[in-house]
Amino acid sequence: MSNTGFAPASHPAARSDGTAPAAAEAMLNDWMLEAWNAAPDGILLIDPQGRILVSNSAMGLISGFSAEELRGQPVEILLPEALHAQHRGDLQQFFQQPRRHNMGQGRILWLQRKDRVQLPVDIALGSFLRKGQPLVVAFVRDVTDMRRMEERMQYQATHDTLTGLGNRWAFQQHLQECMQQAQVTGEPSALLLLDLDNFKAINDGYGHPAGDHVLQEVAKRLKAVLRSQGWLARLGGDEFAVLLPHADADVAAQWAEQILHAMQAPCAWGQVQLEFGTSIGVGLSPLDARDPPSLMRCADMAMYRAKERGRGNFVFYEESMGHAMAEKVLLSERLRLALGYGGIQLHYQPQIETATGKVCGVEALLRWTDPVLGEIPPDRFIPVAESSGLILGLGSYVLDAACRQIRAWMDQERPVRVAINLSPQQLRQHNLVDQVRAALVLHQVPAHWLELEVTESQAMQDPEHACRVLGELAELGVGLALDDFGNGHSSLAYLQFLPVRRLKLGKDFMRAGRLRDKLLGAMVQLCHALELDMVAEGVETEAQRAQLEKLGCRCYQGWLSSKALSASQFDAWRVQHL
Repeated sequence: MSNTGFAPASHPAARSDGTAPAAAEAMLNDWMLEAWNAAPDGILLIDPQGRILVSNSAMGLISGFSAEELRGQPVEILLPEALHAQHRGDLQQFFQQPRRHNMGQGRILWLQRKDRVQLPVDIALGSFLRKGQPLVVAFVRDVTDMRRMEERMQYQATHDTLTGLGNRWAFQQHLQECMQQAQVTGEPSALLLLDLDNFKAINDGYGHPAGDHVLQEVAKRLKAVLRSQGWLARLGGDEFAVLLPHADADVAAQWAEQILHAMQAPCAWGQVQLEFGTSIGVGLSPLDARDPPSLMRCADMAMYRAKERGRGNFVFYEESMGHAMAEKVLLSERLRLALGYGGIQLHYQPQIETATGKVCGVEALLRWTDPVLGEIPPDRFIPVAESSGLILGLGSYVLDAACRQIRAWMDQERPVRVAINLSPQQLRQHNLVDQVRAALVLHQVPAHWLELEVTESQAMQDPEHACRVLGELAELGVGLALDDFGNGHSSLAYLQFLPVRRLKLGKDFMRAGRLRDKLLGAMVQLCHALELDMVAEGVETEAQRAQLEKLGCRCYQGWLSSKALSASQFDAWRVQHL
């Protein structure tokens, strides 16, 4: 007899008449017994009183009870006590209305082992009559591994793998639930969107492992600040979100200040201290919006306004931001079209020798006339290009157009040096030197006819990187100029190492005043001492030009000589001023 204590009624132990059919039936019953005990799922046979008649080997492995221990016991021996009463009712109902119940059709149940450990199981039920008595057969499957896998998949679907915070999808679900509940209770809530400052520079300068380390550190600090008071998520990239239920403007401001404070300390990466901060936009519900997408847009607009104000700020959404954002989106769309189909061109402002009046170069300046919006000044579309990711495409256009124009003037045997401005994003591009080289080769332009300008503050953001990239550009033979000199925070020590050959003095130095005059003289003397050329910008009067000549400043540009002109206008202007 098997250790299950089960033998079918037609088993040889119950019937043996020696006939061939009897032998065949005995063999079949042997196979059935082997199959019973080989089944991977636990099997129970239960009578109408809820007693276990027999069980198979797999049931013993699942439950920890032997077949002998289970035989005759109420099936509740395998259930947590809290489920006993409910199970008795369910079993009685099943006997009264028997039906097939397959695995996967119902909820996961809990089985209690002999050692009182509970584990999740799935159950299939069937019924049949044995000598007129209804019996229930239960197939029991341990789904612990499957449940762990499902939980792992659920975690991966709702959490960011790098930081362990909730992901965008999970955050949107929480935001939806929070706002729905708020519609019932009337409680306010606050959404904080965080975007890291200086993160791209960390990624570009130290690599993605350093960037990942910063993201993990940010998540750690956010958890420490909030201490389960809100719901955190990483939405993607360097953007994080904090949902604060039951929070009005005052509460949101307090949390925003704490978060900003927590982000002030640098993050150690090997021997390097990585400096970063965060900009925070705050949207309030129901004050600013009553649905999740609208609230996200409000917080997003506020966050971009915070970034515009500089590092380490938080800003609440205001209705005027919606109009500004709409204009920004429109400008971005029209600018994208202009880059593809035209409408953008370069104008050229002459640079003049103070002593002779001769042209010593031109600065290329962007102009954009849109067929729908009309003429749009650079101070409106350049920030849009920077924030929308179009600035690199714009920079590539300027480089190509300037080299093409230099070639055209060379073909006319009237070459002139053209200076173009590099954006901070271009200076950080890993292939900037290759782009400049390719443009020079494509248009067959000698490198010394092209000058690249970087602003003083731009170069000082990462002086070592600026020195390296500008050094490689200098090796190509292009001219290099430091723009808006005197308006930033250059270190004279770094100025010695930056391979620039020209300083462009900011227009503020052209304003009248004794102190301004002294500063202007000191700047010119500094350039002479460092053997650097100087161009003074913003010269509008003959008196200013004469003062520059007296001080020894070689070149100037400004409305005294001319505004920025199209290429054809400049050609005509140059003929008149020969």
